[in-house]
Amino acid sequence: MDKFALPKKNIALILIGLGILILGYVLLSGGGSDNPDVFNYEMFNFRRLVIAPIVIVAGFVFVGYAIMKRPRK
Repeated sequence: MDKFALPKKNIALILIGLGILILGYVLLSGGGSDNPDVFNYEMFNFRRLVIAPIVIVAGFVFVGYAIMKRPRK
């Protein structure tokens, strides 16, 4: 029972992947309006429609890779 299912390197890679996911969600946030009568076109900018989803998907792919990666012997 002294061995964990994943090596320390994989855990570190998973944490990096979670950081990438957090970055993607931060890029996705914002663009709201304080006045509900005024439409804010800023929420449809390039960062929120293109960059943030790509970063989020890359984060999920990286976490999957980190879980599946086998240590070299």
